[in-house]
Amino acid sequence: MIEAGLTISGEQLALGESPAGLDIGIVDLDREPDSPSQLVLPPYPVIGVGNRAHPMAGAVDTIVESPYRIEALIAAARAQPLAAMTVTQLLRMLPRLEGADALTAESFAYAMLQGSEAHRTWIERQSSAHSQEKAGRVGLERNGDVLTVTLDRPEAGNAIDRPMRDGLHEAFALANADRTIERVVLRAEGKAFSLGADLAEFGTTCDPVTAHAIRCRTLPAREAILCAERLEAEIDGACVGAGLELAAFAGRVTATRRSWFQLPELSMGILPGAGGCVSLSRRIGPQRTLLMILSGRRLNAREALDWGLVDALVD
Repeated sequence: MIEAGLTISGEQLALGESPAGLDIGIVDLDREPDSPSQLVLPPYPVIGVGNRAHPMAGAVDTIVESPYRIEALIAAARAQPLAAMTVTQLLRMLPRLEGADALTAESFAYAMLQGSEAHRTWIERQSSAHSQEKAGRVGLERNGDVLTVTLDRPEAGNAIDRPMRDGLHEAFALANADRTIERVVLRAEGKAFSLGADLAEFGTTCDPVTAHAIRCRTLPAREAILCAERLEAEIDGACVGAGLELAAFAGRVTATRRSWFQLPELSMGILPGAGGCVSLSRRIGPQRTLLMILSGRRLNAREALDWGLVDALVD
């Protein structure tokens, strides 16, 4: 059952008369007559339910697919309205931007949310203890024209800390500098491909502008996107947050059948800021990217294959 106060008609959207003061808007495509696909969307997410073949389906921000539930998406948007609004607006503009500019736009949006009260509240609720795991490393091995890049922090689920981030940036920069490297293979040691960014490092750079400047210099995605056609990602186990964001740049992604995928950032009051808004929207489209972000739901290997998030399942 859709809450009446959240329903927006196609006529309202076409005229730019959608209600103000909402955190999310719902369009019931089963009840909408045929209407122009050119809509004036409000700043908050507009979600379609029902007929995916409707002319308006491609114009809304996302479409609810099974097993996703509209109630869960509404709850997520209401819990983090500023982050939901920001990532929605970002995903709307990314198709018009080239790679480097798209990553800069994502970083701007991420930096803004880093300074938000919602994200600071999330950080305050985390354990104040620093990570007891040893610093991560990135292994490099060259065999002929193949460069293998290995996430090597298995005891921490390959959570990406600052040394690993810098190592990944350097590895992809090497691949871009040496054109005799024809294939770049990204893999990981241990039972998880990556559990995402190291949570112990969240909040260590308090100034959002400084954090943006660091991402401009050392974000691995800025080099990975330049060698994407030669990049292959081999995923086994959990592939979460920053790990998924980076792997999704690869021209070919394989995964074992026990692998699963998740973007949990919205619950932290932020958005995927390691390049994921760019990489995933190019792989699976902005609508499904927003569906993953708003829901925070795990996607299993078969679902990831059906969506095109991975290209093949392997043993």
